[in-house]
Amino acid sequence: MWDAPAMRRIHAIVSGRVQGVSYRASTASEARRLGVTGWVRNLPDGRVELEAEGPDDQIAALVTWCHAGPPSAQVSGVAIEEREVTGKDTAFSVTR
Repeated sequence: MWDAPAMRRIHAIVSGRVQGVSYRASTASEARRLGVTGWVRNLPDGRVELEAEGPDDQIAALVTWCHAGPPSAQVSGVAIEEREVTGKDTAFSVTR
């Protein structure tokens, strides 16, 4: 019998030097590579916000990646909240 992977949705706020360093584009690229759906955007206060949904292991891999980000980022913190899985996103997008 085949078991479907456990799905998970997270909301994250990433702090540090994460704007102007391709953090959003790199996050979207990593999320797509992992097969995760959701979105990422800059916040007015200099942080980055994202929501991501997918199999638990892919979400865990994305969260690990978010703690480092792209090479020129300096991440000082990643605050994660669990959210209810919605299935509404069909891709991973960068929003403004």
